[in-house]
Amino acid sequence: MASSYSIMAFVSSLVGSPFPSSVSRQMHHNKLKIRSVGSTYGTNFRVTTFGESHGGGVGCVIDGCPPRLPLSEADMQIELDRRRPGQSRITTLRKETDTCTIYSGVSEGLTTGTPIMVKVPNTNHQGDVYNELSIAYRPSHADATYDFKYGVRSVQGGGRSSGRETVARVAAGAVAKKILKLFSGTEILAYVSQAHKIVLPQDLVDHETLTLDQIESNIARCPNPEYAEKIIAAIEAARAQDDSVGGVVTCIARNVPRGLGTPVFDKLEAELAKAALSLPASKGFEIGSGFSGTFLTGSEHNDEFFRDEHGRIRTRTNRSGGIQGGITNGEVISMRIAFKPTPTIGRKQSTVTRDKQETELTFRGRQEPCVAVRAVPVVESMVALVLVDQLMSQFSQNELFPINSDLQESIAKHELASLLV
Repeated sequence: MASSYSIMAFVSSLVGSPFPSSVSRQMHHNKLKIRSVGSTYGTNFRVTTFGESHGGGVGCVIDGCPPRLPLSEADMQIELDRRRPGQSRITTLRKETDTCTIYSGVSEGLTTGTPIMVKVPNTNHQGDVYNELSIAYRPSHADATYDFKYGVRSVQGGGRSSGRETVARVAAGAVAKKILKLFSGTEILAYVSQAHKIVLPQDLVDHETLTLDQIESNIARCPNPEYAEKIIAAIEAARAQDDSVGGVVTCIARNVPRGLGTPVFDKLEAELAKAALSLPASKGFEIGSGFSGTFLTGSEHNDEFFRDEHGRIRTRTNRSGGIQGGITNGEVISMRIAFKPTPTIGRKQSTVTRDKQETELTFRGRQEPCVAVRAVPVVESMVALVLVDQLMSQFSQNELFPINSDLQESIAKHELASLLV
């Protein structure tokens, strides 16, 4: 339907404006207003995050969660503790317990199907160290662009551009993970595969047998002990120089139902890329063979099909990364997300002030020497949010009627009735 403004504008072009000039100006002004969005992700399973780094707290509202799912704060706290700051010598020194509270959407241990609100308080503020940032911009940070867009910003801690916002994503991701695990047996695991120039060879990690215990066995969150020590040394060397390094997080999803994702604009890899690149400091995304696939020929790159011992159609290789044509094929989904070096560092840098004067800036607050280490559970959470949203979409569209069992598999791998109270 055409907007009231467009209809009135058309009439005005034919017969002259029937409205006073002040009303016309107001209509024109309203048309030019920018409606700011960007804090909500998902269609069926919708998550909205709120809060700022040095405000009262951060949190989320989850809308669309199925009813009767067993859920408690403990489910979320396990994941939040993995993301929590100050947990090792190669992360930020900020100390937060990140204790979450569920305010709605859960009754007697079960989700009710109504919006779930979760909040985590901020308790370890250091707002005074950000006073200089109210004047000067941090190079490669969002300070300047927030001013360019809004004309005002929360100076302390970076506001919404801070990594603290990801607390809310992890809380919501814990719910998504639980749904995926119970419904289809899906597991999502991520680990650090690179820090600065230390690159873990892909053939040293078996994605079929990788476990969370292997990942969490060291503070680098690298499942190979030898390379974990190298990564730790690289991060510590940067911190000793008041500097930071970038890194890469590899993420896999196992036991993902076939058929998730849609063709053309909403391909699953496109949704995963959007989710990954929405994370603070993320700069690159690869799935399957990624850019390295460009060095191969078609005959070398193609994943040939075969029939396994259970009669299922499988692929002998997985250069597609578990997705073909934007739709899951049942193989392991594998992706890599690149994170830039943390821009907030303790070394002197040239910059400009808000009033456009050149100056030098040395940040004296707490810094993250490598974002990738604490990004591991955040990446897992974003992948979970994408997959659960796609799972619900697939179920609502393609399983309302009996499936074509000659070509399709049911997306449910577990009997939920035995798992739910």
